[in-house]
Amino acid sequence: MVDREAETQFSSSQQLDQAVRAMWAQQWLSVSPESQWQAWLNWAGNLAISPGKRLDLARLALEEWASLCYGGPRTAEPDQLFKAAQWQQWPFNAISAGFAAQQRWWQAASQGVAGVEPHHARLVGFWGKQWLDMCSPANFFATNPIVQERTLKEGGANLVRGLQYLMEDLQAQIANQPPAGSEAFQPGRDVAVTAGKVVLRNRLMELIQYTPTTDKVHPEPVLIMPAWIMKYYVLDLSPGNSLIKYLVDQGHTVFCVSWKNPDADDRELGMDDYVELGWRAALDAVTGIVPGKKVHAAGYCLGGTLLAIAAAAMARDGDDRLASMSLLAAQTDFTEPGELGLFIDEAQISLLEAQMARQGYLRAEQMAGAFLMLRSQDLLWSRMVDHYLLGERAPMSDLMAWNADATRMPARMHSQYLRRLFLNNDLSENRYPVDGRPVSLLDLRVPIFCVGTLTDHVAPWPSVYKLHHRTAAEITFVLTSGGHNAGIVSEPGHPRRSYQLRMRPAGAQDMPAAQWQQEAERHEGSWWPAWSAWLQSRSGTPLAAPRMGGKSGKPLYDAPGRYVLEH
Repeated sequence: MVDREAETQFSSSQQLDQAVRAMWAQQWLSVSPESQWQAWLNWAGNLAISPGKRLDLARLALEEWASLCYGGPRTAEPDQLFKAAQWQQWPFNAISAGFAAQQRWWQAASQGVAGVEPHHARLVGFWGKQWLDMCSPANFFATNPIVQERTLKEGGANLVRGLQYLMEDLQAQIANQPPAGSEAFQPGRDVAVTAGKVVLRNRLMELIQYTPTTDKVHPEPVLIMPAWIMKYYVLDLSPGNSLIKYLVDQGHTVFCVSWKNPDADDRELGMDDYVELGWRAALDAVTGIVPGKKVHAAGYCLGGTLLAIAAAAMARDGDDRLASMSLLAAQTDFTEPGELGLFIDEAQISLLEAQMARQGYLRAEQMAGAFLMLRSQDLLWSRMVDHYLLGERAPMSDLMAWNADATRMPARMHSQYLRRLFLNNDLSENRYPVDGRPVSLLDLRVPIFCVGTLTDHVAPWPSVYKLHHRTAAEITFVLTSGGHNAGIVSEPGHPRRSYQLRMRPAGAQDMPAAQWQQEAERHEGSWWPAWSAWLQSRSGTPLAAPRMGGKSGKPLYDAPGRYVLEH
Protein backbone atom coordinates (compact mmCIF):
# COMPACT_ATOMS: atom_id res chain seq x y z
CA MET A 1 0.00 0.00 0.00
CA VAL A 2 2.81 2.36 0.86
CA ASP A 3 4.64 1.49 -2.36
CA ARG A 4 1.54 2.22 -4.46
CA GLU A 5 1.04 5.57 -2.76
CA ALA A 6 4.70 6.45 -3.30
CA GLU A 7 4.40 5.45 -6.96
CA THR A 8 1.30 7.62 -7.39
CA GLN A 9 3.02 10.54 -5.67
CA PHE A 10 6.09 10.11 -7.87
CA SER A 11 3.91 10.01 -10.98
CA SER A 12 2.11 13.17 -9.92
CA SER A 13 5.44 14.87 -9.30
CA GLN A 14 6.61 13.92 -12.77
CA GLN A 15 3.41 15.25 -14.31
CA LEU A 16 3.85 18.53 -12.45
CA ASP A 17 7.43 18.81 -13.68
CA GLN A 18 6.38 18.06 -17.24
CA ALA A 19 3.62 20.67 -17.16
CA VAL A 20 5.96 23.36 -15.87
CA ARG A 21 8.70 22.43 -18.33
CA ALA A 22 6.22 22.44 -21.22
CA MET A 23 5.13 25.98 -20.33
CA TRP A 24 8.78 27.00 -19.89
CA ALA A 25 9.60 25.61 -23.34
CA GLN A 26 6.72 27.55 -24.86
CA GLN A 27 8.09 30.78 -23.41
CA TRP A 28 11.54 30.10 -24.90
CA LEU A 29 10.39 28.94 -28.36
CA SER A 30 11.42 25.35 -27.61
CA VAL A 31 15.09 26.30 -27.13
CA SER A 32 16.45 25.40 -23.71
CA PRO A 33 17.74 28.53 -21.92
CA GLU A 34 19.49 26.34 -19.36
CA SER A 35 21.82 25.00 -22.05
CA GLN A 36 22.71 28.55 -23.03
CA TRP A 37 23.23 29.73 -19.44
CA GLN A 38 25.51 26.79 -18.69
CA ALA A 39 27.56 27.53 -21.81
CA TRP A 40 27.93 31.23 -21.02
CA LEU A 41 28.83 30.59 -17.38
CA ASN A 42 31.39 27.97 -18.39
CA TRP A 43 32.95 30.33 -20.93
CA ALA A 44 32.91 33.46 -18.73
CA GLY A 45 34.24 31.63 -15.67
CA ASN A 46 37.16 30.11 -17.54
CA LEU A 47 37.91 33.36 -19.37
CA ALA A 48 38.05 35.13 -15.99
CA ILE A 49 40.94 32.89 -14.88
CA SER A 50 42.76 33.11 -18.24
CA PRO A 51 44.65 36.43 -18.11
CA GLY A 52 46.81 35.43 -21.08
CA LYS A 53 43.75 34.90 -23.26
CA ARG A 54 42.31 38.23 -22.14
CA LEU A 55 45.59 39.95 -23.03
CA ASP A 56 45.47 38.34 -26.47
CA LEU A 57 41.92 39.60 -26.96
CA ALA A 58 42.88 43.09 -25.83
CA ARG A 59 45.82 43.03 -28.25
CA LEU A 60 43.54 41.88 -31.07
CA ALA A 61 41.05 44.64 -30.30
CA LEU A 62 43.87 47.22 -30.41
CA GLU A 63 45.17 45.84 -33.70
CA GLU A 64 41.69 45.98 -35.25
CA TRP A 65 41.19 49.54 -34.01
CA ALA A 66 44.58 50.62 -35.36
CA SER A 67 43.82 48.98 -38.70
CA LEU A 68 40.53 50.84 -38.96
CA CYS A 69 42.00 54.18 -37.96
CA TYR A 70 45.36 54.11 -39.71
CA GLY A 71 45.46 51.20 -42.10
CA GLY A 72 42.25 51.93 -43.93
CA PRO A 73 38.95 50.07 -43.61
CA ARG A 74 38.86 46.46 -44.74
CA THR A 75 36.16 43.84 -44.91
CA ALA A 76 36.68 40.15 -44.27
CA GLU A 77 36.87 38.46 -47.66
CA PRO A 78 34.37 35.63 -47.00
CA ASP A 79 31.57 38.04 -46.04
CA GLN A 80 29.20 38.39 -48.97
CA LEU A 81 27.04 41.03 -47.31
CA PHE A 82 29.22 43.96 -48.29
CA LYS A 83 30.35 43.06 -51.80
CA ALA A 84 28.14 45.61 -53.59
CA ALA A 85 29.80 48.80 -54.83
CA GLN A 86 27.66 50.95 -52.54
CA TRP A 87 29.40 49.49 -49.51
CA GLN A 88 32.80 50.65 -50.80
CA GLN A 89 31.93 54.34 -50.37
CA TRP A 90 32.56 56.31 -47.17
CA PRO A 91 31.15 56.11 -44.49
CA PHE A 92 29.68 52.72 -45.31
CA ASN A 93 33.07 51.13 -45.98
CA ALA A 94 34.13 52.12 -42.45
CA ILE A 95 30.86 50.83 -40.97
CA SER A 96 31.13 47.47 -42.72
CA ALA A 97 34.83 47.18 -41.84
CA GLY A 98 34.06 47.86 -38.19
CA PHE A 99 31.40 45.15 -38.23
CA ALA A 100 33.84 42.68 -39.84
CA ALA A 101 36.37 43.52 -37.09
CA GLN A 102 33.73 42.73 -34.46
CA GLN A 103 33.10 39.38 -36.13
CA ARG A 104 36.80 38.49 -36.13
CA TRP A 105 37.22 39.55 -32.50
CA TRP A 106 34.21 37.56 -31.33
CA GLN A 107 35.34 34.46 -33.18
CA ALA A 108 38.68 34.68 -31.37
CA ALA A 109 36.99 35.38 -28.02
CA SER A 110 34.60 32.44 -28.16
CA GLN A 111 37.22 29.86 -29.13
CA GLY A 112 40.42 28.68 -27.50
CA VAL A 113 39.51 29.43 -23.87
CA ALA A 114 41.16 26.77 -21.72
CA GLY A 115 38.78 24.66 -19.66
CA VAL A 116 35.62 25.33 -21.69
CA GLU A 117 33.66 22.28 -22.79
CA PRO A 118 33.76 21.98 -26.61
CA HIS A 119 29.94 21.91 -26.79
CA HIS A 120 29.76 25.07 -24.66
CA ALA A 121 32.39 26.80 -26.79
CA ARG A 122 30.37 26.07 -29.92
CA LEU A 123 27.19 27.33 -28.26
CA VAL A 124 28.84 30.59 -27.16
CA GLY A 125 30.28 31.15 -30.62
CA PHE A 126 26.96 30.33 -32.27
CA TRP A 127 24.81 32.60 -30.11
CA GLY A 128 27.35 35.40 -30.30
CA LYS A 129 27.16 35.14 -34.08
CA GLN A 130 23.36 35.29 -33.89
CA TRP A 131 23.54 38.60 -32.02
CA LEU A 132 26.09 40.00 -34.45
CA ASP A 133 24.01 38.92 -37.46
CA MET A 134 20.99 40.63 -35.93
CA CYS A 135 22.97 43.85 -35.41
CA SER A 136 24.56 43.85 -38.85
CA PRO A 137 24.58 47.31 -40.51
CA ALA A 138 22.95 45.66 -43.52
CA ASN A 139 19.75 45.23 -41.48
CA PHE A 140 19.04 48.91 -40.80
CA PHE A 141 17.92 51.78 -43.00
CA ALA A 142 20.38 54.26 -41.51
CA THR A 143 23.43 52.10 -42.23
CA ASN A 144 22.47 50.32 -45.47
CA PRO A 145 23.43 52.34 -48.57
CA ILE A 146 21.56 50.03 -50.94
CA VAL A 147 18.28 50.62 -49.09
CA GLN A 148 18.91 54.37 -48.98
CA GLU A 149 19.65 54.45 -52.70
CA ARG A 150 16.48 52.49 -53.49
CA THR A 151 14.39 54.76 -51.26
CA LEU A 152 15.66 57.90 -53.03
CA LYS A 153 15.10 56.32 -56.44
CA GLU A 154 11.52 55.23 -55.68
CA GLY A 155 10.54 58.12 -53.45
CA GLY A 156 9.86 55.76 -50.53
CA ALA A 157 7.56 53.41 -52.50
CA ASN A 158 9.79 50.47 -51.50
CA LEU A 159 9.11 51.18 -47.81
CA VAL A 160 5.37 51.35 -48.47
CA ARG A 161 5.48 47.96 -50.20
CA GLY A 162 7.63 46.61 -47.39
CA LEU A 163 5.09 47.69 -44.78
CA GLN A 164 2.35 46.01 -46.79
CA TYR A 165 4.37 42.79 -46.97
CA LEU A 166 5.02 42.96 -43.23
CA MET A 167 1.30 43.27 -42.47
CA GLU A 168 0.48 40.37 -44.80
CA ASP A 169 3.10 38.16 -43.17
CA LEU A 170 1.96 39.04 -39.65
CA GLN A 171 -1.67 38.32 -40.51
CA ALA A 172 -0.73 34.95 -42.07
CA GLN A 173 1.31 34.03 -39.00
CA ILE A 174 -1.47 34.98 -36.59
CA ALA A 175 -4.03 33.05 -38.64
CA ASN A 176 -1.63 30.09 -39.00
CA GLN A 177 -1.84 30.30 -42.79
CA PRO A 178 0.82 29.28 -45.33
CA PRO A 179 2.93 32.03 -46.89
CA ALA A 180 1.49 34.03 -49.78
CA GLY A 181 1.82 32.28 -53.12
CA SER A 182 1.97 28.73 -51.81
CA GLU A 183 -1.63 28.18 -52.90
CA ALA A 184 -0.28 27.92 -56.46
CA PHE A 185 1.52 24.66 -55.58
CA GLN A 186 -1.10 22.16 -54.45
CA PRO A 187 -0.10 18.46 -54.22
CA GLY A 188 -1.79 16.44 -56.91
CA ARG A 189 -2.54 19.52 -59.01
CA ASP A 190 0.67 21.51 -59.39
CA VAL A 191 3.26 19.39 -57.58
CA ALA A 192 3.42 15.65 -56.84
CA VAL A 193 1.74 15.02 -60.20
CA THR A 194 3.76 12.05 -61.49
CA ALA A 195 1.15 9.44 -62.48
CA GLY A 196 0.80 6.48 -60.17
CA LYS A 197 -1.42 4.52 -57.79
CA VAL A 198 -1.49 3.98 -54.05
CA VAL A 199 -1.10 0.21 -53.68
CA LEU A 200 -0.85 -0.06 -49.89
CA ARG A 201 -2.11 1.95 -46.92
CA ASN A 202 -1.67 1.39 -43.19
CA ARG A 203 -1.88 3.62 -40.13
CA LEU A 204 1.56 5.12 -40.80
CA MET A 205 2.08 5.35 -44.56
CA GLU A 206 0.80 4.96 -48.09
CA LEU A 207 2.89 3.22 -50.75
CA ILE A 208 2.78 4.71 -54.24
CA GLN A 209 3.64 2.73 -57.38
CA TYR A 210 4.38 5.00 -60.33
CA THR A 211 3.10 4.36 -63.84
CA PRO A 212 5.89 3.39 -66.27
CA THR A 213 6.62 5.72 -69.19
CA THR A 214 8.92 3.38 -71.15
CA ASP A 215 8.07 0.26 -73.16
CA LYS A 216 10.30 -1.88 -70.97
CA VAL A 217 11.67 -1.40 -67.45
CA HIS A 218 14.67 -2.60 -65.51
CA PRO A 219 13.57 -5.70 -63.60
CA GLU A 220 14.78 -4.52 -60.17
CA PRO A 221 12.35 -1.95 -58.69
CA VAL A 222 13.42 1.19 -56.81
CA LEU A 223 11.87 1.73 -53.37
CA ILE A 224 12.28 5.24 -51.93
CA MET A 225 12.02 6.04 -48.23
CA PRO A 226 11.68 9.82 -47.74
CA ALA A 227 12.05 11.62 -44.44
CA TRP A 228 8.90 12.01 -42.36
CA ILE A 229 9.99 15.34 -40.94
CA MET A 230 8.60 16.83 -44.20
CA LYS A 231 6.26 15.51 -46.88
CA TYR A 232 7.61 13.14 -49.49
CA TYR A 233 6.99 15.24 -52.59
CA VAL A 234 10.27 17.14 -52.33
CA LEU A 235 11.30 14.18 -54.52
CA ASP A 236 8.33 14.76 -56.85
CA LEU A 237 8.00 18.52 -57.25
CA SER A 238 7.11 20.01 -60.63
CA PRO A 239 7.54 17.67 -63.63
CA GLY A 240 10.76 19.45 -64.65
CA ASN A 241 12.55 18.87 -61.32
CA SER A 242 10.97 15.65 -60.06
CA LEU A 243 13.55 13.03 -59.14
CA ILE A 244 10.84 10.37 -59.15
CA LYS A 245 9.67 11.27 -62.67
CA TYR A 246 13.28 11.29 -63.84
CA LEU A 247 13.81 7.73 -62.56
CA VAL A 248 10.55 6.56 -64.14
CA ASP A 249 11.56 8.11 -67.48
CA GLN A 250 14.88 6.23 -67.28
CA GLY A 251 13.01 2.93 -67.23
CA HIS A 252 12.90 2.22 -63.50
CA THR A 253 9.87 0.82 -61.69
CA VAL A 254 9.58 3.27 -58.82
CA PHE A 255 7.78 2.96 -55.49
CA CYS A 256 7.74 5.70 -52.85
CA VAL A 257 6.42 5.89 -49.29
CA SER A 258 4.16 8.81 -48.34
CA TRP A 259 4.08 9.18 -44.56
CA LYS A 260 1.06 10.08 -42.50
CA ASN A 261 1.07 13.46 -40.77
CA PRO A 262 0.80 12.27 -37.14
CA ASP A 263 -1.61 13.69 -34.57
CA ALA A 264 -2.10 13.24 -30.82
CA ASP A 265 -3.48 9.70 -31.29
CA ASP A 266 -0.10 8.66 -32.73
CA ARG A 267 1.96 9.74 -29.72
CA GLU A 268 3.12 6.15 -29.02
CA LEU A 269 4.45 5.48 -32.51
CA GLY A 270 8.17 4.79 -32.17
CA MET A 271 11.17 4.08 -34.36
CA ASP A 272 10.27 0.37 -34.31
CA ASP A 273 6.90 1.24 -35.86
CA TYR A 274 8.61 3.17 -38.65
CA VAL A 275 10.74 0.09 -39.34
CA GLU A 276 7.80 -2.33 -39.19
CA LEU A 277 4.89 -0.34 -40.65
CA GLY A 278 7.07 1.77 -42.91
CA TRP A 279 10.05 -0.10 -44.30
CA ARG A 280 9.07 -3.74 -43.87
CA ALA A 281 5.47 -3.27 -44.97
CA ALA A 282 6.61 -1.38 -48.06
CA LEU A 283 9.33 -3.91 -48.93
CA ASP A 284 6.91 -6.84 -48.57
CA ALA A 285 4.43 -5.07 -50.87
CA VAL A 286 7.07 -4.28 -53.48
CA THR A 287 8.48 -7.83 -53.57
CA GLY A 288 4.90 -9.08 -53.85
CA ILE A 289 4.21 -6.85 -56.87
CA VAL A 290 7.61 -7.61 -58.45
CA PRO A 291 8.24 -11.19 -57.24
CA GLY A 292 11.64 -12.81 -57.52
CA LYS A 293 13.50 -9.54 -58.02
CA LYS A 294 15.84 -7.79 -55.64
CA VAL A 295 15.13 -4.18 -54.74
CA HIS A 296 17.19 -0.99 -55.14
CA ALA A 297 16.43 0.81 -51.87
CA ALA A 298 16.91 4.57 -51.53
CA GLY A 299 16.46 6.83 -48.51
CA TYR A 300 16.54 10.60 -48.15
CA CYS A 301 17.57 12.38 -44.92
CA LEU A 302 15.90 10.70 -41.94
CA GLY A 303 14.45 8.12 -44.34
CA GLY A 304 18.01 7.20 -45.29
CA THR A 305 18.94 6.71 -41.64
CA LEU A 306 15.91 4.44 -41.24
CA LEU A 307 16.94 2.54 -44.37
CA ALA A 308 20.47 2.00 -43.01
CA ILE A 309 19.01 0.64 -39.77
CA ALA A 310 16.61 -1.67 -41.61
CA ALA A 311 19.27 -2.84 -44.10
CA ALA A 312 21.64 -3.68 -41.24
CA ALA A 313 18.86 -5.71 -39.60
CA MET A 314 18.22 -7.53 -42.89
CA ALA A 315 21.93 -8.33 -43.23
CA ARG A 316 22.00 -9.58 -39.64
CA ASP A 317 18.99 -11.84 -40.26
CA GLY A 318 20.09 -13.19 -43.66
CA ASP A 319 17.43 -11.33 -45.68
CA ASP A 320 18.98 -10.80 -49.12
CA ARG A 321 16.17 -8.98 -50.92
CA LEU A 322 18.23 -5.81 -51.51
CA ALA A 323 20.18 -5.27 -54.74
CA SER A 324 21.70 -1.98 -53.55
CA MET A 325 21.23 0.88 -51.12
CA SER A 326 21.32 4.62 -51.90
CA LEU A 327 21.54 7.19 -49.11
CA LEU A 328 20.77 10.80 -50.03
CA ALA A 329 21.96 13.39 -47.48
CA ALA A 330 21.50 10.81 -44.73
CA GLN A 331 23.61 10.40 -41.60
CA THR A 332 24.57 7.09 -40.02
CA ASP A 333 27.23 8.44 -37.66
CA PHE A 334 26.23 11.33 -35.41
CA THR A 335 29.52 12.07 -33.68
CA GLU A 336 29.79 15.33 -35.67
CA PRO A 337 26.25 16.22 -36.77
CA GLY A 338 27.10 19.85 -37.52
CA GLU A 339 25.42 22.94 -36.12
CA LEU A 340 22.16 21.07 -35.56
CA GLY A 341 23.96 19.33 -32.70
CA LEU A 342 23.99 22.68 -30.88
CA PHE A 343 20.29 22.14 -30.16
CA ILE A 344 20.65 18.57 -28.95
CA ASP A 345 21.76 17.92 -25.39
CA GLU A 346 20.09 16.53 -22.28
CA ALA A 347 18.52 19.85 -21.25
CA GLN A 348 17.17 20.51 -24.73
CA ILE A 349 15.76 17.02 -25.26
CA SER A 350 14.05 16.93 -21.85
CA LEU A 351 12.38 20.25 -22.67
CA LEU A 352 11.12 18.90 -26.00
CA GLU A 353 9.93 15.70 -24.32
CA ALA A 354 7.86 17.74 -21.86
CA GLN A 355 6.18 19.57 -24.73
CA MET A 356 5.55 16.36 -26.66
CA ALA A 357 4.15 14.60 -23.60
CA ARG A 358 1.59 17.36 -23.32
CA GLN A 359 0.42 17.40 -26.96
CA GLY A 360 1.52 13.99 -28.26
CA TYR A 361 3.71 15.31 -31.05
CA LEU A 362 6.19 18.00 -31.98
CA ARG A 363 4.75 20.71 -34.20
CA ALA A 364 6.64 21.80 -37.29
CA GLU A 365 6.97 25.38 -36.10
CA GLN A 366 8.65 24.11 -32.91
CA MET A 367 11.44 22.74 -35.09
CA ALA A 368 11.49 25.58 -37.60
CA GLY A 369 13.22 28.03 -35.24
CA ALA A 370 16.29 25.83 -34.85
CA PHE A 371 16.65 25.28 -38.61
CA LEU A 372 16.13 29.00 -39.21
CA MET A 373 18.92 29.97 -36.82
CA LEU A 374 21.37 27.62 -38.51
CA ARG A 375 21.30 30.00 -41.49
CA SER A 376 19.82 33.12 -39.95
CA GLN A 377 21.66 35.53 -42.23
CA ASP A 378 20.40 33.85 -45.41
CA LEU A 379 16.97 32.71 -44.23
CA LEU A 380 15.96 35.53 -41.87
CA TRP A 381 17.81 38.83 -41.90
CA SER A 382 18.60 39.17 -45.59
CA ARG A 383 15.01 38.22 -46.45
CA MET A 384 13.67 40.79 -44.01
CA VAL A 385 15.81 43.45 -45.68
CA ASP A 386 14.63 42.37 -49.12
CA HIS A 387 10.97 42.19 -48.15
CA TYR A 388 10.49 45.07 -45.72
CA LEU A 389 13.19 47.61 -46.63
CA LEU A 390 13.77 47.05 -50.34
CA GLY A 391 10.15 46.10 -50.98
CA GLU A 392 11.12 43.02 -52.98
CA ARG A 393 9.31 39.73 -52.52
CA ALA A 394 10.72 36.81 -54.45
CA PRO A 395 8.05 34.79 -56.26
CA MET A 396 7.02 31.57 -54.55
CA SER A 397 8.65 28.43 -55.94
CA ASP A 398 7.63 24.79 -55.70
CA LEU A 399 10.52 24.08 -53.31
CA MET A 400 9.57 27.03 -51.07
CA ALA A 401 5.92 25.94 -51.02
CA TRP A 402 6.92 22.38 -50.13
CA ASN A 403 9.12 23.70 -47.32
CA ALA A 404 6.09 25.48 -45.84
CA ASP A 405 3.97 22.29 -46.02
CA ALA A 406 5.45 20.86 -42.84
CA THR A 407 4.57 17.79 -40.79
CA ARG A 408 4.48 16.81 -37.13
CA MET A 409 6.62 14.24 -35.30
CA PRO A 410 5.19 11.57 -32.94
CA ALA A 411 6.38 12.11 -29.38
CA ARG A 412 7.83 8.66 -28.76
CA MET A 413 9.59 8.41 -32.14
CA HIS A 414 11.17 11.84 -31.92
CA SER A 415 12.47 11.23 -28.40
CA GLN A 416 13.97 7.88 -29.43
CA TYR A 417 15.49 9.41 -32.56
CA LEU A 418 17.17 12.24 -30.67
CA ARG A 419 18.41 10.08 -27.80
CA ARG A 420 19.46 6.91 -29.61
CA LEU A 421 21.01 8.55 -32.64
CA PHE A 422 22.02 12.17 -31.95
CA LEU A 423 22.77 11.95 -28.24
CA ASN A 424 24.04 8.37 -27.85
CA ASN A 425 25.11 7.56 -31.46
CA ASP A 426 23.86 3.99 -30.98
CA LEU A 427 23.79 3.11 -34.70
CA SER A 428 27.44 3.72 -35.47
CA GLU A 429 28.45 2.15 -32.15
CA ASN A 430 26.57 -1.08 -32.99
CA ARG A 431 24.09 -0.63 -30.13
CA TYR A 432 20.91 0.26 -32.01
CA PRO A 433 18.23 -2.40 -31.32
CA VAL A 434 15.87 -3.85 -33.92
CA ASP A 435 13.56 -6.62 -32.69
CA GLY A 436 15.38 -6.51 -29.37
CA ARG A 437 18.83 -7.21 -30.82
CA PRO A 438 21.51 -4.71 -31.88
CA VAL A 439 22.36 -4.16 -35.52
CA SER A 440 25.75 -3.35 -37.03
CA LEU A 441 26.60 -1.40 -40.19
CA LEU A 442 29.58 -3.75 -40.49
CA ASP A 443 27.12 -6.43 -41.69
CA LEU A 444 26.21 -4.44 -44.81
CA ARG A 445 27.40 -6.10 -48.02
CA VAL A 446 25.25 -4.56 -50.78
CA PRO A 447 26.80 -1.79 -52.92
CA ILE A 448 26.04 1.69 -51.61
CA PHE A 449 25.52 4.97 -53.46
CA CYS A 450 25.92 7.81 -50.96
CA VAL A 451 25.23 11.50 -51.67
CA GLY A 452 26.39 14.45 -49.57
CA THR A 453 25.63 18.10 -50.34
CA LEU A 454 28.32 20.75 -50.12
CA THR A 455 26.49 23.40 -48.04
CA ASP A 456 24.26 21.10 -45.98
CA HIS A 457 23.46 22.51 -42.51
CA VAL A 458 21.23 19.57 -41.56
CA ALA A 459 23.43 16.61 -42.55
CA PRO A 460 26.93 18.06 -43.20
CA TRP A 461 28.66 16.06 -45.91
CA PRO A 462 31.71 15.10 -43.75
CA SER A 463 29.22 13.53 -41.34
CA VAL A 464 27.49 11.68 -44.19
CA TYR A 465 30.91 10.56 -45.44
CA LYS A 466 31.61 8.81 -42.10
CA LEU A 467 29.74 5.78 -43.44
CA HIS A 468 33.08 4.88 -45.08
CA HIS A 469 34.48 4.25 -41.59
CA ARG A 470 31.54 2.08 -40.48
CA THR A 471 31.23 -0.51 -43.25
CA ALA A 472 33.52 -2.40 -45.62
CA ALA A 473 30.88 -2.50 -48.38
CA GLU A 474 31.46 -0.91 -51.79
CA ILE A 475 30.62 2.81 -51.59
CA THR A 476 30.23 5.23 -54.45
CA PHE A 477 30.27 8.64 -52.81
CA VAL A 478 28.99 11.80 -54.51
CA LEU A 479 29.50 15.34 -53.22
CA THR A 480 27.17 17.72 -55.02
CA SER A 481 26.81 21.49 -54.95
CA GLY A 482 23.82 22.91 -53.11
CA GLY A 483 22.28 22.38 -49.71
CA HIS A 484 20.20 19.72 -47.98
CA ASN A 485 17.18 20.15 -50.25
CA ALA A 486 18.41 22.03 -53.33
CA GLY A 487 21.43 19.76 -53.67
CA ILE A 488 19.16 16.72 -53.95
CA VAL A 489 16.60 18.47 -56.18
CA SER A 490 19.28 19.01 -58.82
CA GLU A 491 17.74 18.13 -62.16
CA PRO A 492 19.74 17.98 -65.43
CA GLY A 493 19.97 21.43 -66.95
CA HIS A 494 19.91 23.21 -63.59
CA PRO A 495 22.41 26.08 -63.82
CA ARG A 496 25.61 26.17 -61.77
CA ARG A 497 25.42 22.55 -60.64
CA SER A 498 28.45 20.28 -60.28
CA TYR A 499 29.49 17.20 -58.34
CA GLN A 500 32.45 15.03 -57.43
CA LEU A 501 32.33 11.23 -57.55
CA ARG A 502 34.62 8.43 -56.46
CA MET A 503 34.05 4.74 -55.79
CA ARG A 504 35.70 2.80 -52.96
CA PRO A 505 35.75 -0.95 -53.72
CA ALA A 506 34.49 -3.37 -51.10
CA GLY A 507 37.11 -3.99 -48.44
CA ALA A 508 39.41 -1.22 -49.65
CA GLN A 509 41.02 1.21 -47.24
CA ASP A 510 39.07 4.43 -46.82
CA MET A 511 40.54 7.93 -46.77
CA PRO A 512 39.80 11.10 -44.77
CA ALA A 513 37.00 13.28 -46.10
CA ALA A 514 39.34 16.20 -46.86
CA GLN A 515 41.60 13.97 -48.95
CA TRP A 516 38.60 12.55 -50.80
CA GLN A 517 37.46 16.08 -51.68
CA GLN A 518 40.90 16.92 -53.05
CA GLU A 519 41.22 13.78 -55.18
CA ALA A 520 37.68 12.94 -56.36
CA GLU A 521 36.95 13.70 -60.00
CA ARG A 522 34.79 16.76 -60.64
CA HIS A 523 31.88 16.81 -63.11
CA GLU A 524 29.65 19.62 -64.32
CA GLY A 525 25.88 19.29 -64.18
CA SER A 526 23.46 17.13 -62.23
CA TRP A 527 24.38 13.97 -60.36
CA TRP A 528 21.07 12.32 -61.32
CA PRO A 529 22.38 10.72 -64.56
CA ALA A 530 25.33 9.25 -62.65
CA TRP A 531 22.95 7.68 -60.14
CA SER A 532 20.65 6.30 -62.85
CA ALA A 533 23.65 4.80 -64.66
CA TRP A 534 24.87 3.29 -61.36
CA LEU A 535 21.46 1.68 -60.80
CA GLN A 536 21.29 0.42 -64.39
CA SER A 537 24.72 -1.18 -64.12
CA ARG A 538 23.39 -3.22 -61.20
CA SER A 539 20.14 -4.19 -62.92
CA GLY A 540 19.15 -6.93 -65.33
CA THR A 541 17.92 -6.84 -68.92
CA PRO A 542 14.81 -4.64 -69.35
CA LEU A 543 11.47 -6.46 -69.60
CA ALA A 544 7.76 -5.72 -69.55
CA ALA A 545 6.57 -3.54 -66.68
CA PRO A 546 4.82 -5.25 -63.76
CA ARG A 547 1.09 -4.78 -63.34
CA MET A 548 0.06 -1.88 -61.10
CA GLY A 549 -0.61 -3.39 -57.71
CA GLY A 550 0.63 -6.85 -58.76
CA LYS A 551 -1.23 -9.82 -60.20
CA SER A 552 -3.45 -10.38 -57.19
CA GLY A 553 -3.64 -6.86 -55.90
CA LYS A 554 -5.74 -3.86 -56.82
CA PRO A 555 -4.65 -0.23 -56.51
CA LEU A 556 -6.51 1.74 -53.87
CA TYR A 557 -6.63 5.16 -55.52
CA ASP A 558 -4.57 7.61 -57.57
CA ALA A 559 -1.31 9.18 -56.50
CA PRO A 560 -0.38 11.28 -54.61
CA GLY A 561 -2.81 9.62 -52.19
CA ARG A 562 -4.53 11.08 -49.14
CA TYR A 563 -1.91 11.27 -46.40
CA VAL A 564 0.02 13.96 -48.28
CA LEU A 565 -3.05 16.21 -48.24
CA GLU A 566 -3.42 16.13 -44.46
CA HIS A 567 -2.50 19.26 -42.50
